Amino acid sequence: MKKYVAETFGTFWLVLGGCGSAVLAAAFPDVGIGLLGVSLAFGLTVLTMAFAIGHISGCHLNPAVSVGLWAGGRFPANELLPYIAAQVVGGVIAGGVLLLIASGQAGFDVSAGFASNGYGEHSPGGYTLVAALVCEVVMTMMFLLVIMGATDERAPKGLAPVAIGLCLTLIHLISIPVTNTSVNPARSTGVAVFVGDWAVGQLWLFWLAPIVGAVIGAVIYRYIGADED
Repeated sequence: MKKYVAETFGTFWLVLGGCGSAVLAAAFPDVGIGLLGVSLAFGLTVLTMAFAIGHISGCHLNPAVSVGLWAGGRFPANELLPYIAAQVVGGVIAGGVLLLIASGQAGFDVSAGFASNGYGEHSPGGYTLVAALVCEVVMTMMFLLVIMGATDERAPKGLAPVAIGLCLTLIHLISIPVTNTSVNPARSTGVAVFVGDWAVGQLWLFWLAPIVGAVIGAVIYRYIGADED
């Protein structure tokens, strides 16, 4: 049970820290942190929680990561659903807390986006469904490659959180203009449920693509990372 609680709190921090930076600070007058700041914020949430709860739950914070680690032979199937449930709960709680904070400003409109992921007219850069699908699959694939490589017992010890956090930062630097960057179904769900409408209607993509990408990345690493006979 402690592992699931840790995943709930960890995913809460990821969504609150990452999406909170986008909603509250990205375009704040004169001192807005912009795309670079939001990208760094997401990376920092994973970096900090990896040190905080990595030894308790493995610090997945992401249903796609849990599925990918299972596909890569690093995680038991019987813990998948509880992990995913804990992650989604943490994400939704964070979305609710962020909504309470953001709505304290006059003129706040949750329907304006609330850091939700989208494609087509709801993509920050107007990218198509196909572009969004390819982007999310490839970005999550590379994320799993880095996660599995950095946590391999042969990798340098103690540096996995840094590599994984920086990887997530890089992913956001690349893909925020395309989809607002998901690579994490819990992150997408945590804010989409409060926007409703189009955000929920497009949510399927941000479950399907990250999970497919994670499985591909895990299978690739399982091959290239296997010990030679």
